[in-house]
Amino acid sequence: MATLAIKNLAIGDLKNIELEVAAGEIVCLSGTSGSGKSRLLRAIADLDLHSGSVQLGDTRQSDVPGHRWRRAVMLIPAESAWWHDTVGEHFSETSDETLQQLGLEADAFTWPVTRLSSGEKQRLALARALSHKPAALLLDEPTANLDKDSTERVEAWLRDIIRQQQLPTLWVAHHEDQIARVADRHFHIVDNGIKEQEMTQ
Repeated sequence: MATLAIKNLAIGDLKNIELEVAAGEIVCLSGTSGSGKSRLLRAIADLDLHSGSVQLGDTRQSDVPGHRWRRAVMLIPAESAWWHDTVGEHFSETSDETLQQLGLEADAFTWPVTRLSSGEKQRLALARALSHKPAALLLDEPTANLDKDSTERVEAWLRDIIRQQQLPTLWVAHHEDQIARVADRHFHIVDNGIKEQEMTQ
């Protein structure tokens, strides 16, 4: 169980970002289009050049190779990449229970990637990422392509895993109702920084 600590981070127009996300905590991040939400996640994942520091527990981002950091602090983008022909080839281990929890058919691992809808890709990308047992999550609009029922199903599944595995989680979200359902805290990008928002019930 470790805290994700972001100190004096700057990337693009964002400056002096200071944030700590505790083990098992979900912090939602919102902001207008182009305000830098995705770039901030990419900086925390060590995918884009930035200044400042990021630390997970006692491990500093700058002290480990990028691929090792990203395996621990895992970014799941809104649009996922697929490089094999079938879904199952992207998984080292599979779980029929996970498919059921995500509202997917039991034979989904046998499907060709070309038959996947955007919503199926998004749910399977989440399952693929979690199968690697990350230590922290960076979620970039993880339900953007889902209908209402699938959104609430995925929210519940993610909340359970985040609590059970005590994953510090930064979750980019647009909708106030989703933020109210999933977030422990909520920050909005304002004037090139982040400002904590009062949580609504």
